[in-house]
Amino acid sequence: MILTLDPLYWMLMIPAFLLAGIAALMTKSTFSKYSRVGVSSGFTGAQAAQRLLTTEGVHDVSIEPVQGFLSDHYDPSSRTLRLSPKVYGSKSLSAIGVACHEAGHAIQHAHNYGPLALRTAMVPIASVGSNFAFYIIFAGLIFGWLGMVKIGIILFGAAVVFSIVTLPVEWDASARAKRLMVTSGICDPREQVYAGRVLNAAFMTYVAGAITSILTLLYFLLRSGLLGGGDD
Repeated sequence: MILTLDPLYWMLMIPAFLLAGIAALMTKSTFSKYSRVGVSSGFTGAQAAQRLLTTEGVHDVSIEPVQGFLSDHYDPSSRTLRLSPKVYGSKSLSAIGVACHEAGHAIQHAHNYGPLALRTAMVPIASVGSNFAFYIIFAGLIFGWLGMVKIGIILFGAAVVFSIVTLPVEWDASARAKRLMVTSGICDPREQVYAGRVLNAAFMTYVAGAITSILTLLYFLLRSGLLGGGDD
């Protein structure tokens, strides 16, 4: 079985790929649109993130620049918030939204938010599953080793669970950001709506990723015969 020539694979995955493409396009276009609109307070992304952390009593998180487009992330292991060039020093509403969202993750960490702790704990096995499960499953299918297929599916299943757990983590970080960027004086309610649009578009990329992972797992279950009565 060659995956790229399998009609079942494309039947399941084309909708997921289309959704992922639309979500990525929306994120880039929305970020670009509001990157041209400045925030009235004059805060840069880094300053906005620091303001949120200080407001919530979080004083042990460092903020530093990182290269890449929308490579922004919070590293709980080092308690470091890393912001991309278009966010760190920018005073746009896009930068404010992204920076406050990442600060939201640091606040989650400081407040022992359960889903974030679960996602962090799952990183090692999810990484193994996303990087090696395909090879294990394919090898099992080629040589007819159902046990190997099951191991691969379990590993990939962990990556799927990780993508699902990510959804409430990302949604909650955005919700915190939207609320705190107004109450901490970073932007006014009208500006918050615009910055929030950037976060809403970005969230759809996580939804698309989770759907893609679920459908990929479904494909392997069907093709291995573990679901639906056997391979053909």
